[in-house]
Amino acid sequence: MAQVKQDKILNAKDLIAYFLVAGTGAVIQLVSSSLIQDWFDVTWSESITLSYLVGFVVGFILTKLFAFDARRSNQTRREMVKFLIVALISLGVTKIFTLGSFKLATEVLGMDIYIVKLPFGKKQVNLTEMGSYLTGMGFSFVSNYILHKTFTFKSTGFYNRLKVLIR
Repeated sequence: MAQVKQDKILNAKDLIAYFLVAGTGAVIQLVSSSLIQDWFDVTWSESITLSYLVGFVVGFILTKLFAFDARRSNQTRREMVKFLIVALISLGVTKIFTLGSFKLATEVLGMDIYIVKLPFGKKQVNLTEMGSYLTGMGFSFVSNYILHKTFTFKSTGFYNRLKVLIR
């Protein structure tokens, strides 16, 4: 009975641990997106992809160690390949829902773009872009959790079939 409870997708322990790990990743993405825009003079849309790459490395380490109790699986290479596949899907989900929600808010619903200046600083924050980014991250969180729980950190036979195809 205990094994059946562990395999459930909505296992409370895994969900809470993943939420904390993903929250850390979200903060890293938001901060790095802002810094990338400022330092490298890239657009907001371009910074989403670049900051996702920064969060990818941190995300794998934290997810493996804390979220799905996979730190002693001895299958790090396999999990890394599967994590990369899920991350690419997730990047697509993040971009589609981020840019889609921004377009929905500004063009379809006609909402204004809200910009605020941070107190005691020079940095201006586009709240409309940030809200859209958080929406994209929210959808990405759901897809990531399900895919990591059922694919990345679970033995599915996919990696072995992939190795055969590559050879």
